[in-house]
Amino acid sequence: MVEAKKKYLDPQTLSKLDGLQLRARKIVEGYVAGPHRSPYHGFSIEFTQHRQYVPGDDLRHVDWKVFGRTDKVYLKQYEEETNLVSYLLLDTSESMSYQGQSSPLSKVDYAKCIAASLAYLVLQQQDSVGVSTFDSKVRRLIHPSGQPSHMQQVLSVLEQSPAEKKTSLGPLFHDLAERLGKRGIVVILSDLFDDPEKILAGLQHFRHRQHDVILFHVLDADEREFPFHQMTRFCGMEDWPDQITDPRQLRQSYLREMDHFLHRIARGCREQRVDYVPLLTNESLDVALSSYLAGRMVQKT
Repeated sequence: MVEAKKKYLDPQTLSKLDGLQLRARKIVEGYVAGPHRSPYHGFSIEFTQHRQYVPGDDLRHVDWKVFGRTDKVYLKQYEEETNLVSYLLLDTSESMSYQGQSSPLSKVDYAKCIAASLAYLVLQQQDSVGVSTFDSKVRRLIHPSGQPSHMQQVLSVLEQSPAEKKTSLGPLFHDLAERLGKRGIVVILSDLFDDPEKILAGLQHFRHRQHDVILFHVLDADEREFPFHQMTRFCGMEDWPDQITDPRQLRQSYLREMDHFLHRIARGCREQRVDYVPLLTNESLDVALSSYLAGRMVQKT
């Protein structure tokens, strides 16, 4: 466990996140502590609206100023503070194991560092976090908790989740959308190597369930730039065979297809109001994550 903490919780990254919060853009469910607003009305925290008095209501909440002006009895209603529930969904399919020469981490380890940092951040702000790992099906599903000791379980799941199976994101997202009960923030960490239309349909299912969705699209720089110039053996992953070829003959068509793929995913996320965050594993994780969270904090919930 100590090794997992050292591996996935970088002190430099955590120091850059100090003072930041993962906040919901929309109103979420819940009742306990946390800097979030609840859709359930009570009699505490922040005034939101009036409602007409009915027999049996507590007279302490009558707005007497309104009564004086209108001769009608109205009660003040308030919004309660609520805790945020975050679900961290980590792709552990075989393609996530790729690590290029310019990258200090494989895609899956880079994604695990993001997941661990976000889990730490959520628990520090006294909110709840759950974790799921998946490839073609859900491998682990840890239900949300806000206990500080929950961090140990999160790290244990990350440590014991190798990238080794084939993926099927579309059906998997539909499955998880039905499994996640309380609405909150769904954070997906994946290279998204699947049919973009099926991926977007799965994301739409999360949005239909009224989750706030953040998609961290994790790629290696090699996959984005295709910096190969000599005859190369490309090792097949996820049941694809190895290929020996001259990459110079493929580069332009590869980059064209990759650009088309990225633009389709980004456009689909915009249309569904999903936060799309492209990341390369040779980029500084602390800068990328803190920049995104800082920008999110200033947006209205």
